Amino acid sequence: MAGLWVRTVALLAARRHWRRSSQQLLWTLKRAPVYSQQCLVVSRSLSSVEYEPKEKTFDKILIANRGEIACRVIKTCRKMGIRTVAIHSDVDASSVHVKMADEAVCVGPAPTSKSYLNMDAIMEAIKKTGAQAVHPGYGFLSENKEFAKCLAAEDVTFIGPDTHAIQAMGDKIESKLLAKRAKVNTIPGFDGVVKDADEAVRIAREIGYPVMIKASAGGGGKGMRIAWDDEETRDGFRFSSQEAASSFGDDRLLIEKFIDNPRHIEIQVLGDKHGNALWLNERECSIQRRNQKVVEEAPSIFLDPETRRAMGEQAVALAKAVKYSSAGTVEFLVDSQKNFYFLEMNTRLQVEHPVTECITGLDLVQEMILVAKGYPLRHKQEDIPISGWAVECRVYAEVRVDSGIQPGSDISIYYDPMISKLVTYGSDRAEALKRMEDALDSYVIRGVTHNIPLLREVIINTRFVKGDISTKFLSDVYPDGFKGHMLTPSERDQLLAIASSLFVASQLRAQRFQEHSRVPVIRPDVAKWELSVKLHDEDHTVVASNNGPTFNVEVDGSKLNVTSTWNLASPLLSVNVDGTQRTVQCLSRDAGGNMSIQFLGTVYKVHILTKLAAELNKFMLEKVPKDTSSTLCSPMPGVVVAVSVKPGDMVAEGQEICVIEAMKMQNSMTAGKMGKVKLVHCKAGDTVGEGDLLVELE
Repeated sequence: MAGLWVRTVALLAARRHWRRSSQQLLWTLKRAPVYSQQCLVVSRSLSSVEYEPKEKTFDKILIANRGEIACRVIKTCRKMGIRTVAIHSDVDASSVHVKMADEAVCVGPAPTSKSYLNMDAIMEAIKKTGAQAVHPGYGFLSENKEFAKCLAAEDVTFIGPDTHAIQAMGDKIESKLLAKRAKVNTIPGFDGVVKDADEAVRIAREIGYPVMIKASAGGGGKGMRIAWDDEETRDGFRFSSQEAASSFGDDRLLIEKFIDNPRHIEIQVLGDKHGNALWLNERECSIQRRNQKVVEEAPSIFLDPETRRAMGEQAVALAKAVKYSSAGTVEFLVDSQKNFYFLEMNTRLQVEHPVTECITGLDLVQEMILVAKGYPLRHKQEDIPISGWAVECRVYAEVRVDSGIQPGSDISIYYDPMISKLVTYGSDRAEALKRMEDALDSYVIRGVTHNIPLLREVIINTRFVKGDISTKFLSDVYPDGFKGHMLTPSERDQLLAIASSLFVASQLRAQRFQEHSRVPVIRPDVAKWELSVKLHDEDHTVVASNNGPTFNVEVDGSKLNVTSTWNLASPLLSVNVDGTQRTVQCLSRDAGGNMSIQFLGTVYKVHILTKLAAELNKFMLEKVPKDTSSTLCSPMPGVVVAVSVKPGDMVAEGQEICVIEAMKMQNSMTAGKMGKVKLVHCKAGDTVGEGDLLVELE
């Protein structure tokens, strides 16, 4: 698989300065001057709660995870004076968490079953390093009761709840029964295990469509399908059971009524070994894609104090019913009338926990470590505040490549596609969202397709800003899929003016080289540059002239003034267009006038030529697009799970050809037209790269 270096410039972490206000401690992150002079005030987490050295805990903790959550745990351990051990697969040897930890142990090859789920190898790493406790992070073994039992047998502390709570809440069927007994509101559905596809159809008909099919041991949106009819139920049973077996080693499924157009709101709970439990307010997690959370915020704009208290009290009642002793999350579906229903309980730290830390000032990892050591909770329910507003965006790699979020590390097809979590904090929701908009504009990622354009579009969407959201938000707002930001006429003119100014600035710079003149594309004495700019297959006439850092640009008759430092070496460019400040990224430009510019979150391809070059370009032959209707290529790197055809088979348009698992999700690849299979280039178990040929039709 072709390797592409991925460079993630963490512009939010260049310089850190601490300052106190009368009410709260804020973390002010200043970006380097070359990128921007602005400051972002973000999370109060990690250091908002002082650690008392007298609270003796552990000398060494092993983190049984990878990526950002392992880094997150290491930061708190450092604050508490605890040494850390990282585990890693062979492909993760150069990962950031490995470099951050005090020690690191390789636990196997890339597949999760042979590394991060390999309990024998992890137990051996614990013995080898002398770790006294294990923090499991989220995913992998974080909710595996057998792992917790293995640790207990070796007198190693599991930083999480006990095995009874893990078993009770980790099984969606048992947890639903326990929730009913604890008088927690539950969703109507089948409380047993679904045996096969035929039984799934029968149960779905009895409940009434639509239904939700989901893995009993699942989480994170994996092993989950919505079915609206019998055919979708059969397909959903097949894919959900396969995903569940692959991700959790447990293919049991349950079926329940799908509540159409709900909100997904969860309550953070914290319990200790002394019978105390608190609810730490809610997180709004309704913006989801493929049943996976994309944008989260705390608190929810939808809840009133009475509903918040009722949800919190039911969450605590469930936690106490299973003697819960750690940080955990009780998830609810909430309808438009503020009726709420228990969905599941996650017996681990959630991906989105930072937004709770922001509004409460608590370090949840620190609280988990203290509870695991046996300390009682240090706070009362009345001590838990809602201070300000926090928003988190999950930055995902949309296409997996053999590269990393920093030079030398890898993003692998074997693991979750999340690159990072971006969290902003403000005194209110509007301020938090504005800071998120600025942060997304300033987030530089190279070498991998990502979801920042979608994230930015979501947080500025009128419905989202008003709080009119549900788990169907993305499908409602983008019924044909997200196509990028739709430019208004004025935004289009701004983009064309910025692109033209960049083009001329680069031409002016090219006229001189180390104090020696070069042959210029445009004569040095030209006062105005007449350009032809193509955007979205439309040609625009542009005339530009400059006066120092300011360009006077006329786009199809409209006049604009564009001012910037025009630092062409910087990945970010702060531009002022007629008084409006914009942050743009020039991702690429070449001698042929082709530019890729990230503007308002979306990448636009612009082709700029001088008027003369545009006239001559009309005589160039156009390249005929290749006919790909007879070939099926992999749209992403992944592993072939199944191949449904062989040479000589007749296939219909839309018929399933093969199934590819990527990013822990299974994807059905279908035929683009009717025809006979000529060649099959893959088999079950093969690892394929993006663009690899899978099947040819005659």
